[in-house]
Amino acid sequence: MKKLIAFIVTILLLQSVQGLAQILKPAKWSLDISVSDPKKGDQLDLIFDVKIDDQWYLYSSDFDPDLGPMVTTFEFTPDASYELVGELTPVDPKKKYDSLWEGEYTYFKKTAQFRQTIKLLTDEPAVAGSYYYQVCTDVDGKCIPFDEEFDFDKLLGGKKESKGAVVAAGDTQESTSEKGLLSQRSSNDPYSLWGFMIAAFLAGLAAIFTPCVFPMIPMTVSFFTGGSGAKWKGVFYGLSIIVIYTVIGSVIAPFMGAETANELATNWIPNVIFFAVFVLFALSFLGLFEITLPNKFVNNIDKQSDKGGLIGIFFMAFTLVVVSFSCTGPLVGTILVESAGGQILKPILGMFAFSLAFALPFTVFALFPSLLNNLPKSGGWLNSVKVVLGLLELAFAFKFLSIADQAYHWHILDREIYLAIWIVIFTILGFYLLGKIRFPHDSPSDKTSISGLVLAIATFTFVVYLIPGMFGAPLKALAGYLPPQSSQDFNLSVQVGSDVENTICETPKYADFLHLPHGIQGYFDYDQALACAKKQNKPLFIDFTGHGCVNCREMEARVWSDPKVLQRLKEEFVVVALYVDDKTDLPESAWVKSSYDGKMKKSIGKKNADFQITRFNNNAQPYYVILDTDGELLVAPKGYDLNVASFVEFLDQSKQAFEKRAD
Repeated sequence: MKKLIAFIVTILLLQSVQGLAQILKPAKWSLDISVSDPKKGDQLDLIFDVKIDDQWYLYSSDFDPDLGPMVTTFEFTPDASYELVGELTPVDPKKKYDSLWEGEYTYFKKTAQFRQTIKLLTDEPAVAGSYYYQVCTDVDGKCIPFDEEFDFDKLLGGKKESKGAVVAAGDTQESTSEKGLLSQRSSNDPYSLWGFMIAAFLAGLAAIFTPCVFPMIPMTVSFFTGGSGAKWKGVFYGLSIIVIYTVIGSVIAPFMGAETANELATNWIPNVIFFAVFVLFALSFLGLFEITLPNKFVNNIDKQSDKGGLIGIFFMAFTLVVVSFSCTGPLVGTILVESAGGQILKPILGMFAFSLAFALPFTVFALFPSLLNNLPKSGGWLNSVKVVLGLLELAFAFKFLSIADQAYHWHILDREIYLAIWIVIFTILGFYLLGKIRFPHDSPSDKTSISGLVLAIATFTFVVYLIPGMFGAPLKALAGYLPPQSSQDFNLSVQVGSDVENTICETPKYADFLHLPHGIQGYFDYDQALACAKKQNKPLFIDFTGHGCVNCREMEARVWSDPKVLQRLKEEFVVVALYVDDKTDLPESAWVKSSYDGKMKKSIGKKNADFQITRFNNNAQPYYVILDTDGELLVAPKGYDLNVASFVEFLDQSKQAFEKRAD
């Protein structure tokens, strides 16, 4: 009875998931020409316009095809009625450096245009062909390749019967592939809004314990400890601080959208500027100089605080923000720089979280003045807070210099150099916390506090964690901040996996040019892999992947490489990688006619892509499917997800379902 219930639940689950699947068409193409009513002998441009859905991007045609991502390619059917003039040109694509591919590629967002100049040799030209391209999204890590036909017959006034899809000016030729099963965004996204707000909140708490702010708490709160409604004035004072910082975030927000994020990812100028700014902030915190606002501006704000009522209280809060700028400015600046990630809410929410923490003591002590008696006295420890913040700012400054270094191949900050700098900075921090290193503005001390000792232990623990990275350890917890391992010259790391390698039944087809990562032995042909799964009585793990799939490589590097995942893949499954973008031609006996679009699939990639669409109503990569020996689904398929525990659970549930069906 339990088996029957489990079987029914599984069927219902799969049906409900497949019911959510849909064919997504993120890129819509249309055709046009630059000359109306063209005649024999005319030279004109063929125009390919693309409308790209929000959150998606299309790879362009003008970067190194060996880099990794799929280059958009056009193939024109030769015909005596026209000739090509020059090369096809993409119009103003964006550029971006990708550390995974270790190179720069070009792409389009929202709209794209390609132009090809031709010369008409007859009055009835027949211009047709196909384009091959890929669109991706960073929202849930999906990529989709497409292969479509075009025909300019109607636009050029030709008489020839169209063999492919005919698209007139203004008409839309939609993508003929699919992308179903709504997958969720990775829960491991290090730049999530919640994570960013928590970091901003902690920065606000840190700002409280600086020499510019901490001594002002009792002075300010004393103003709200007498008279009627004094406590609520204190609350309004705290709310005013929050409003001021949030407004600053709102003013900055329009400049922190996706274009700014792209500049940070591609252009050396803003990254070097941000590196210099962070170093400037760090030196300020270390006591080399103070960053202050003009005295005239400060005095004008202070005068406004003399006004009575709520307006006066608001300007008192404004005065605090201005006067404390030498300590809070570097922290606020850091938050605003880090918020340039393509989400307009980031600077607003970041400033809100920062100000919430910053205003907290002023509001709490105004409501409960007696708590002031428990407040520690000001002293040299406040400058120690600034020094610690300064060293942290200095360490994180190299993140921006590293981006520029990778994008332009300067090789001045390869991984081991970057790590060496961090090891030195955090070692200095550890000795500073122990009182072994002092700066000019520090008070003399012959004792190490308990809090300093605890922080020093944590700092030296971090240093010890960094040291193996000098010899090639992956340091996955810092993957978003370190240069790629490929930039490291000295690497002693070896792949840690299972002692028991997976075995295969026979020599895999296409193994001479297709490969699986991390020493996994497997197949590249579905039928061959399914036959082996039956022979070994193991579930079949299908990896729908692509040569140009960035997120596929990321999954392999960050999830498949985990020993828990790798051991299961090697020991418990027959693995088949089905490349959906491979252009290798198949023998005619292996061709298949698609039940989806009625076209004959003549290459490895087209056959695999069609199999994914027709069988699983999905065309996104990466996409992972696990079947039993009869080719039936065991659990709902899985897409891009960098959560290792989630992927292990996916594998274990599949194995359990396989064993239950075998009972």
